Amino acid sequence: MSSRTLAALICLLVAAGCGGERKKLIGVVPKATSHLFFVSIHAGVDQAAKDFGVEVLWNGPNEETDHPRQIQIVDSMIARRVDAMAISATDERALAAPVERAIKAGIPVTVFDSGVNVEDYVTFVATDNYGAGARAARKLGEMLGGKGKIAMVAHKPGGTSTGLREQGFQDAVQKDVPGLKLVAMQFGMSDRAKSRAAAENMLTAHPDLDGMFASSEASSLGAIQAIQSRGLSGKVKLVTFDFSDIHVEALKSGTIDAMLVQDPYQIGYEAVKSLAEKLKGQAPPKRMDLVAQMILRQDLEKPEIRKLLFPEWLKKP
Repeated sequence: MSSRTLAALICLLVAAGCGGERKKLIGVVPKATSHLFFVSIHAGVDQAAKDFGVEVLWNGPNEETDHPRQIQIVDSMIARRVDAMAISATDERALAAPVERAIKAGIPVTVFDSGVNVEDYVTFVATDNYGAGARAARKLGEMLGGKGKIAMVAHKPGGTSTGLREQGFQDAVQKDVPGLKLVAMQFGMSDRAKSRAAAENMLTAHPDLDGMFASSEASSLGAIQAIQSRGLSGKVKLVTFDFSDIHVEALKSGTIDAMLVQDPYQIGYEAVKSLAEKLKGQAPPKRMDLVAQMILRQDLEKPEIRKLLFPEWLKKP
């Protein structure tokens, strides 16, 4: 074998071993990993990675209140020199500096679900949370005939997405349904047990309560448990946010009267898509506002609602 032939063979073997050009690596940092909402986002992230030929590094804190852990994860991805990053911030202020560090390091950043106080992001992908909160208030007002005492199980301080929902709810109560009186609001701190305790406290303090809004998955689960434990299903009107099997059963049984549901799969998909486009030199939209779906008991058998609540990917082992 000639030296030229041997050199050509070595080149071929090296190319085969390397598998061609390296795929771009996108770090995705959710603000929590323990809720179904973020499991759904992860599924959308993985599908987009397949569709656009990128790799994903998924890592986030277990709970939304763990700001230090999320900062640590962001900094580790900067040190690893990921090609791009998507983040759902646990706190819009606490995560601003770490995200700025990523951007200054030349790492394009997309923000999804919950905002952060930076300007130079690629795309912001989220539900229209303010509008969803306003719809919840108007629906509760409709169910109560425009008047009554209501309460809110809020999520936690500092979360942009849930904060917008809660502000939209309060503003719409004042502007659109002034006959409703928001007599109590407590934070559930992104925890089902604490949310139940908050709901129990408000039901105890206001035994004549007519309705309640729960602004997140954890808040909703706590409110469901509190209302059911007191035998108040159907008596205290409940509007919830996000979904799980427990939500669906509570809607069927009459504990929940209406629930607003995001499409977390689509949020995750669009976040990765925006960065894949950016890395190819394209210009993705600066902002994507996705509309939450209002679901009533009679809607549960509609094909489009079943597809949202019981997606195919969730059935996979």
